[in-house]
Amino acid sequence: MAEIAFEEQVAAYRRELLLHCYRLLGSLTDAEDVLQETLLAAWRGLDGFEGRSSLRSWLYRIATNRCLNALRDRGRRVPPEPKPPFEPPPPSRHGDVPWLQPYPDTLLVPDAAPGPEARCTAREAVELAFVAALQRLPPRQAAVLVLRDVLGYPPGEVAPMLGVTPTAVKGLLQRARTSLARQPERGGGRHPEAPAPGSARERELVRRFADAFTADDIDALVTLLTDDAWLAMPPAPHEYHGVPAIASFLRASTAWSADLPVLLVPTRANGQPAFTCRLGGEPAGVIVLTLAGDRVRGITRFLVLDDGFLRRFEPRC
Repeated sequence: MAEIAFEEQVAAYRRELLLHCYRLLGSLTDAEDVLQETLLAAWRGLDGFEGRSSLRSWLYRIATNRCLNALRDRGRRVPPEPKPPFEPPPPSRHGDVPWLQPYPDTLLVPDAAPGPEARCTAREAVELAFVAALQRLPPRQAAVLVLRDVLGYPPGEVAPMLGVTPTAVKGLLQRARTSLARQPERGGGRHPEAPAPGSARERELVRRFADAFTADDIDALVTLLTDDAWLAMPPAPHEYHGVPAIASFLRASTAWSADLPVLLVPTRANGQPAFTCRLGGEPAGVIVLTLAGDRVRGITRFLVLDDGFLRRFEPRC
C-alpha cells in the first residue's frame, strides 16, 4: 500500500522531472535512466523527508543531483563519430554537442507553471538551441540556471537543493547567464520570429520543405533557407553553414539515396516542427526545423537507427 501511495504522490511530477533531467543531460535516453534512479532514491529516502520543502522541490533536488552525478560519471564522453555511407563534402565546422537528442512534444508538460522568478518562456526553455547551450555550461551552472530562470525557484530554495549558500547560487547564476549570452547564435544576426506553432504559416512552410525533401529537389529546398542557414547532424560533429555548403551536402546525400524511397512523418520535437525519416522503410532519423519568419534557419538531422526510439515521435493510430 505504501508503494501505491508513493506512486500516486509522484505521478503528477514524472513528466516535468523527465524534462528537467533532459535539459541538464541533453539526452532523452539518459534522462529516462536518471528519472528512474531519482524515483528509486526518493522511495528509499521517503522516511527521511521531513516536509521542510514541498514534495516537488524535494524531488527536484534529488533529480538535479542525480543529473550532476551522471554528468560527472560519464565525463562528457563523446560518442563514436558515425561514418556516412557516401563521401560528404568538407564541413563548415565541427559542432561541440554531439550527444544531443531530440525530445518529443508528446512528453512536454503544459500544466507545469514556473515560479514567479522564471525568465525563460516555456517555448524557449525546450528549444534545441537552449538545450544545446546548457550542455556547453559547467554542469552546476546549468543546474542553477534551469532551477532559477526556467523553473523560477528563489535562491533560498535552490541553495539547499545543491548544498550551497544563496550567495554561491547568485554567483553561479551570474556566470551562467554571462556564458549563455556570449554563446554565438547559429547563423548569427537577428531573425524574424518563428511562426506560431500549428499556425497556417508554419504548416505551409513545413509542407513545402517536406515536398522538396522527399522529391530530392535541392533547388526548391534551398529557396526555403535563410542566407545564413545551418545544417547539423548529431551525433556526427559535421555542420554545414550557408546555402552553398548545405546544398553541397544534400546533393551528395541524395545522390547516394536516390533509389531509396523517403518517408517523412510530421511530428513535433522540442516545441519545433519536425519529421521522422525512413529510407527504404528503415529508420533513418529525426529532422527538427528551426524557423525564422517564412524561412528555415536551421535543420538538425539526428541520426536515429533505433526503430523503438523513432516510433516515440510518430503519431499513434
